[in-house]
Amino acid sequence: MSDFAAHLKEIIEANGPISVAEFMRIVLTAREDSYYRRAEPFGAAGDFVTAPEISQIFGELIGLWCVDTWHKLGERPFTLVELGPGRGTLMRDALRAARVVPRFLEAAQVAMVEISERLRELQREALRDSAVACQWCERFEDVEVRGPLIVVANEFFDALPIRQFVRGAKGWSERCIGLSSGDLSFGAAPDIVELKAMAPVGAIVEQSPARAAVAMALGERLAVQGGAVLAIDYGFVGPALGDTLQAVKAHAFADVLATPGEADVTSHVDFGALGRAFEGAGAAVTPVTAQGAFLNALGARERLAALKRKASAAQVRELDAAYARLTGPEAMGTLFKVVCAYSPATLQPVGFAAA
Repeated sequence: MSDFAAHLKEIIEANGPISVAEFMRIVLTAREDSYYRRAEPFGAAGDFVTAPEISQIFGELIGLWCVDTWHKLGERPFTLVELGPGRGTLMRDALRAARVVPRFLEAAQVAMVEISERLRELQREALRDSAVACQWCERFEDVEVRGPLIVVANEFFDALPIRQFVRGAKGWSERCIGLSSGDLSFGAAPDIVELKAMAPVGAIVEQSPARAAVAMALGERLAVQGGAVLAIDYGFVGPALGDTLQAVKAHAFADVLATPGEADVTSHVDFGALGRAFEGAGAAVTPVTAQGAFLNALGARERLAALKRKASAAQVRELDAAYARLTGPEAMGTLFKVVCAYSPATLQPVGFAAA
């Protein structure tokens, strides 16, 4: 039994079963040896690959999106924030693309919201030649904001804790993690909770107060400072039924309870709920769009063609494969969604259909 499994067992034996949200909090961030504080999960040697690691096109287009948004905000000094910036690849590529508008870089101060000291080191190295002032914070609330905000959150919300509720014969109860024959196992709390969802016995509903709290904090800051939040993640537009909790280890799906603290544990983002949280804080929200459509609206096809003109035959194959992975309907193109919260309501962020 791993140290983390033993730690969870001790908690459950002392206090009873824990919620799915508490399980995610403990294994991902609560301890110094939690997954996101200890691991280097990105890339071929890690557990998964994110869009910025697949192709430079992704980060470059996000950078140009930021330039366009800054222009619409009046080209004032501003704060560019990335939530959960991984190895710094997205921000590096975004700032490199933004060099086409030097005034953007002169007006920017960058804030990286990251809890892992090891990943901070990699981010500092990635941004070493960016020529932009950077700050690092563990929480968005600690960011020193100057002027309007432009926030990028790529695969950030999926890692925030969720609560799960399961429909039993007598009604809904919270899904919990307890012990069965000494092993971690899923179960249901005895208390019945009030949920409006209609569903058959055994159905599961997910909620994420943690995501809503972050979205509302961002939306409230937008209402005061002005700016935009670009959220990109895998998910759906709810409400919907289903268990989306998953673990990934060494680029393969794993049992969520098998190796706690050693695998990435996430769930699909309900973009409907996320949008409502942004709106509840006073921000305007774009329609949710698929990642493939969003990237192509920003010029992904044209950037691919430009890169291919100077590429070898082998590089052309790699570029085509990366583009297909980012935008194809059988890959990330439709599974991943994009939404933007913004203020003022007249901003009109590029890449989205009219509301």
